[in-house]
Amino acid sequence: MVSVGLARTIFDDAHEDFRRAVRAFVERDVAPHLEEWDDAGRVDRELFRKAASMGLLGMSAPERFGGGGIDDFRYSAVLLEELARVGAHGVSMALCGFNDLVSPYFTAFGSDSINERYLAPMIAGEKVGAVAFTEPGAGSDLASMAMTGRREGDRLVLNGAKTFISNGLMADVLVVAVRTDPEAGRSGFSLVCVDSHSEGLARSGPLRKVGLGMQDTAELFFDDVRVPRADVLGVEGQGWAQLRRNLPIERLHIAVSAMAAMRATFEHALSHTTERRAFGQRIADFQANRFYLAELATEIEVTQAFVDRCILDAAEGTLDEVTAAMAKWWTTELQQRVVQRAVQLHGGYGYMKEYRVARDFMDSRVTTIFGGTTEIMKEIIGRRITREG
Repeated sequence: MVSVGLARTIFDDAHEDFRRAVRAFVERDVAPHLEEWDDAGRVDRELFRKAASMGLLGMSAPERFGGGGIDDFRYSAVLLEELARVGAHGVSMALCGFNDLVSPYFTAFGSDSINERYLAPMIAGEKVGAVAFTEPGAGSDLASMAMTGRREGDRLVLNGAKTFISNGLMADVLVVAVRTDPEAGRSGFSLVCVDSHSEGLARSGPLRKVGLGMQDTAELFFDDVRVPRADVLGVEGQGWAQLRRNLPIERLHIAVSAMAAMRATFEHALSHTTERRAFGQRIADFQANRFYLAELATEIEVTQAFVDRCILDAAEGTLDEVTAAMAKWWTTELQQRVVQRAVQLHGGYGYMKEYRVARDFMDSRVTTIFGGTTEIMKEIIGRRITREG
């Protein structure tokens, strides 16, 4: 079996050294526990401490809070790729989700007091963080969020519900989007840090998902939860702009993970078709199957080149909303095609959970939905390319 792959040139020696260290960590502390965590419905909290000891949490956060102080998305990409390589998608959402979805809100907008109390313990692996944006009535349409934060002296009183919250059951720290001024439209949103053990905050879960079994997902209910107004990230009313600022990285995060995952899925399918025989020949020797494999190999390499360019843009701080949307929808939709074909090429075995492609089939389906659906990504792109002026 020969897998065709173009040489990637975006990583230097430091990144490759980091990759070797991450791969050893994944093979030692992650891969052997995947089935156990999947059955438990969550990863072990000890994993956060182990990742912290390796310097894998808060890599771009300031050193004074325990972070790595390296603002280079390529390191995040390496961690995403190595976890996807072994099918640890739930682990990726826990660890990389902190790096790319949680930590940036603290490093960009958190006061020293907030970061000392919340960010530093998360980087040390002592606490777990989560973002709480999605609501029962507001998925990709974040502007429809209805949860309120009523001002009451030096406190905000939070009321409402959030759903599909990754790390929602384990989280000690939440970044919650609320309406602090219901009359101000998008200028009325604020992001506030919430101790998840606050009085009036209840959790429900884990939610029973089709895939990503080891990734704990919960609903959160806020009933007169009182938090200090000093724990607002940045300034009240800037929440919408803060969300928009980090969305390109969040969407590239999904694209990078999907890219690495589909490559691994393809490799498993290629191995299966070159080893398994039917009607006196290898499955790969049927012309139709060779054509399928050729098409997927080509699409994977073309897409990898685009995603690598996006990774470089992110590392240089120039990744824009439209390019990230393109990467997100195209990569995740291609992942669906790769996984579907891989299952088909495995025949009945592709539907058995002990086979990697079956697990990939279940875990990958949500990628075209979370972080903004394919349809929302196309709307973002379409509006930009058709607007006047």
